[in-house]
Amino acid sequence: MDNMLEMYLYETNTLMEQLDELLIEAEKNATFTTNDVNEIFRIMHTIKGSSAMMEFSTLMEIAHHIEDLFFYIRENGMDALDESHKNDLFNLMFQSTDALRIEVEKIENDEPLSTNIDHIIANINSFLEKISSSGDKSSTDSSKDEKVETEMPVADGEAIALINQELAGCPESSLRYFIRIHFEEGSGMENLRAFMVITSLREIDLHFEHYPNDVETNSDTSETIVEKGFFIAVANEEDLERALQAIKLQNSIHSYEVIENAAAKPAEKASSSQSGPMTAAESTNSAPAVSSAPTANNAPAANSAPAANNAPAASASAHNGAPVKQSLISVNLSKLDSLVAIVGEIVITESMVTSSPDLQNLKLDNFTKSARQLRKLTDDLQDIAMSLRMVPLSGTFQKMNRIVRDMKKKLNKDVRLTLVGENTEVDKTVVDSIGDPIMHIVRNSMDHGVEATAEERIAAGKNPQAEIVLSAAHTGSEVIISISDDGQGMNPDKILAKAERNGILTKPASDYSKKEILSLLLLPGFSTNEEVTEFSGRGVGMDVVKKNVEAVGGTISITSETGKGSCTTLKIPLTMAITDGMEVSVGKSLFTIPIANIRQSFKPQKEEVILDANGNEIIKCLDAFYPIIRIHELYNIETEVTNIEDGILIWVETADKSYCLFVDELLGEQQVVVKPLSPFLGNFNIKSSGIGGCTILGDGNISLILDISNLYAATQQY
Repeated sequence: MDNMLEMYLYETNTLMEQLDELLIEAEKNATFTTNDVNEIFRIMHTIKGSSAMMEFSTLMEIAHHIEDLFFYIRENGMDALDESHKNDLFNLMFQSTDALRIEVEKIENDEPLSTNIDHIIANINSFLEKISSSGDKSSTDSSKDEKVETEMPVADGEAIALINQELAGCPESSLRYFIRIHFEEGSGMENLRAFMVITSLREIDLHFEHYPNDVETNSDTSETIVEKGFFIAVANEEDLERALQAIKLQNSIHSYEVIENAAAKPAEKASSSQSGPMTAAESTNSAPAVSSAPTANNAPAANSAPAANNAPAASASAHNGAPVKQSLISVNLSKLDSLVAIVGEIVITESMVTSSPDLQNLKLDNFTKSARQLRKLTDDLQDIAMSLRMVPLSGTFQKMNRIVRDMKKKLNKDVRLTLVGENTEVDKTVVDSIGDPIMHIVRNSMDHGVEATAEERIAAGKNPQAEIVLSAAHTGSEVIISISDDGQGMNPDKILAKAERNGILTKPASDYSKKEILSLLLLPGFSTNEEVTEFSGRGVGMDVVKKNVEAVGGTISITSETGKGSCTTLKIPLTMAITDGMEVSVGKSLFTIPIANIRQSFKPQKEEVILDANGNEIIKCLDAFYPIIRIHELYNIETEVTNIEDGILIWVETADKSYCLFVDELLGEQQVVVKPLSPFLGNFNIKSSGIGGCTILGDGNISLILDISNLYAATQQY
């Protein structure tokens, strides 16, 4: 069941994401296309079927009623809805999908499903009733035209007379079999369910009559159907068999029965009546016969039928045809984690073998050649293993459309969201971790950044419609995600004043630069909103963003210009498992510096190093001065290399910081497997000391991986 549940959640969440994208795009176009309607019908049919199989009745009910709604729309077209109906339909769909998503989250969290969804079902049913009752005369006329085209052997009035006379005593009739259908008790809107049955029979070009004959346009027929049942009349056994096969695929049918018409013409007589749940049993009767059986309505077989309730013949041809070749498979993320872990161990083991002390000073040409080939293969294996975990950011980006859409409605702001580089691929773990941070930043842009009214924007010489741009791009081993708006920007003076009132300043206010002031927004408990609203003002948000981004080895920075807008930039590593690093030594300690952070390494001369106003060492590189950080002084490591000209300077940079590290010696480049530090060490705030993790080298030694983004900040604390 665990595997089935995982598959169900994966499939349902994927379908919900597709549905959200479809709804957002359709709302922009102010209508649903025919393809949209068919796609929503298919999605709901799938969710309903799989939910029924898993016995998640709440999800099944909601999806079932949305499916009914879109079945009606599919048959009558969007033209049957006026503009107010379309607006109501969009709002109803967003509310219904939210309800579905809430139930899915409860399943994921192992919580009980909601027991009362009557208000959701009532909203869907009332809307369906509203649009169906507003059907104009043209729909009735077209229905009559269809009946003329089918050339039924018995007219409507005669069919009604037959049924009123309990299907007997009408020698003119050639309709030999009647199928009486009873829908599930309490299913509601029986007339539309009957119409769905009629439509499925028309799709297979079946000649038949039905009673009541105005179910599509007369909602009062529901009472008649509940009391007497819904009748389908066919002329012969072949048509009966085809009709039963189509009826078995219908939903909400509690039972059906086949009644042989004793008044049928003698030439047509001498056959059987039949019915059954999923297989019809044949029997021979000369007298009128009635047999009935309930349908297995919620069985997986029924629910896995094609979304459009295709004819049995079409369904059979699909089953009998050549199997469709699958080019994609779903893989549990934990299996990929295990694969990456094993590949990491292989990388370490390969390094241990090739750098074994036993091989030192031995001339082994063949071994060296084989070792190079092994290294190439392990590199390829690593690349493939990592690529399996890479997923596009499009799923995360598309979710922001819904955030912007909802906030536009509630805040009454005209804003468009522009997505750039949404197909940029990042490690699955990273994607899962940055979804919430991006959402917080987009909400902040909508709430704080964009002006309250279009008049304010026009007065500032801007387009009345604000724009939020969400972009992603690769740069080497990082992906840069930026969220920018063309709103009012941030006022540094107000931020500083609020921070001073909250008592979170660590130095005199006059000493803060603009960049440092904007960095205050990332501190816990800080909010520029004076009032607590639905979206912000509680002081929770940007500190969580910073924490989540740093948890995946990323950095965050904020820039803003008053009156022109602001931009939040996230720099995230593509993957966190294996990285290229430069091994360096300081005394007897080993450190790894990520290659992506290194700009240059060089031997400095004593005269090149000067002191700044505070007495700190700086050195000139490419016409700019950069501070020097001595690793042995930062971590109190004993070493004989203390003179600047005896060691090596490594010029590193990350985000908005650039500086030089002083180390004893470069040991060489090596691919390392990043091992997270023990949670126990987290109690000592070790990440803030510039240590990002550790790795095991080929000779068994442990090397600490330096976190270049936090290392400089660590030096300012000591």
